[in-house]
Amino acid sequence: MRRGAVDLVIVDSAKEVASIVAERLVRAAREGGHVALTGGGTPERAYREAAKHEPDWSNTELWWSDERCVPPDDALSNYRLAKRTLLDNIKHQPRAVHRIQGELGKEAAAADYERELGDTIFDLELLGVGPDGHVASLFPNASTLRQRKRVLPAEAGLDPFVDRVTLSIPALCSAREILFALAGEEKADAARRAFADEPSPATPASLVRSRTGRTTAILDRAAAAELPP
Repeated sequence: MRRGAVDLVIVDSAKEVASIVAERLVRAAREGGHVALTGGGTPERAYREAAKHEPDWSNTELWWSDERCVPPDDALSNYRLAKRTLLDNIKHQPRAVHRIQGELGKEAAAADYERELGDTIFDLELLGVGPDGHVASLFPNASTLRQRKRVLPAEAGLDPFVDRVTLSIPALCSAREILFALAGEEKADAARRAFADEPSPATPASLVRSRTGRTTAILDRAAAAELPP
């Protein structure tokens, strides 16, 4: 199903969402290039499955769309999630892993990541959508939505209330392929606002579409419940 600039794929369960995401990650590992990861329960399951099906990630460089300002071994770290579910379970590591150094504090970490990112364009960017419609660490009606730098320091808009570092709207939209993954009834309202309603800063995910490539949203039936037929 296609609505606006988004291809919608609706499946029966959260497990199927994760399996489709895993398949796309495996293809990215085999094709090589720059891949931006995210946090969350569905990506966690997808990373585990992708590691089982493809042990060689040596043609890829991994990035993150956002990070909490915590050490890399903290339970809140998006990097830690990917490390224990993906990186620790593959034989051949990526040629580079570009971690956001959140432990430096949001201002220093954002500046550091901006320098490292440069003009890199992601071949695949995996994103979730929060129940409030946020994407990466861009929260509803936040001032960061209007900023043009590629990497931004940010404050949390919901729990856990720790500082963040996030890619900006322009940086997210520069990806060649964007893949949203949503599962659960708590995401239904946000999914409607992100993929069916008019774009609005009240729903940051509605503002993120690939400018030059493809944007796809994979949803289970619970998350898609409020989408129009």
